[in-house]
Amino acid sequence: MAVDIRASGAALEGRVVVVTGGNGGIGLAIAEACARAGASVAVWAMNPDKNAAAVERLVSSGARAVAHRCDVRSEEQVEAALNRTVGELGRVDTLFANAGIKPVTPFLDMGLEEWRQVMAVNLDGAFLSMRAAARHMVARGGGGSLVAVSSVSAFDGSPGMEHYAASKAGLLALVRSVAVELARHGVRCNALVPGFVDTEMTADWRRDDRMMDATIRRTPARRWGSPADVAPAAVFLADPEYRFHTGATLVVDGGYSVA
Repeated sequence: MAVDIRASGAALEGRVVVVTGGNGGIGLAIAEACARAGASVAVWAMNPDKNAAAVERLVSSGARAVAHRCDVRSEEQVEAALNRTVGELGRVDTLFANAGIKPVTPFLDMGLEEWRQVMAVNLDGAFLSMRAAARHMVARGGGGSLVAVSSVSAFDGSPGMEHYAASKAGLLALVRSVAVELARHGVRCNALVPGFVDTEMTADWRRDDRMMDATIRRTPARRWGSPADVAPAAVFLADPEYRFHTGATLVVDGGYSVA
């Protein structure tokens, strides 16, 4: 029997949340947590089968949910996804810019095309998604919340992922500037920074015993996180009650970045 995932709280009751890359991993956990808090959810992601599975999972648990195939590198697709979401769900109150890629290539072998591809998805895609949502929020009035999902790679050296680290650091600067500019419209903008989290994207790392040992030993919590560990922080950032909280970086990493 399906359990109503809205039963755990209603902090986001009546709100509409968009999660880019929301059909798996941290993105899906964010979508589920926001649905549990009462929100309707729109997933914007590339894989139609995973999109359908995510919506089925959300709807079967009591949420109102839709999905749209969206390549966040495309301004046209982002704008179309925003318009369709508003048409179906009525509004957008929060957008999580979560879509990202994480290739690993030695710096000396890293090509410009790969560098630009990572920037296009991780940084340009966040810009396009956040801008589309922000334009809607400002035009509609009543404020809203923008959240960019960054990474502890923005702080620490990430060999073989210089493009990824640079894109995630760029998000932090983007967040701070948007927070300052849009505060007068009641639109908040914050960064959510996960540490090492067990997802499909990090599967190769988890098979590397030396990396697992090194990262777990450095993490005070003595384990990697799960997507469910990150999701409650997302609900906090979406909660309209915290209207004075903007321009901040919320780190959820088991203490890794301060150890």
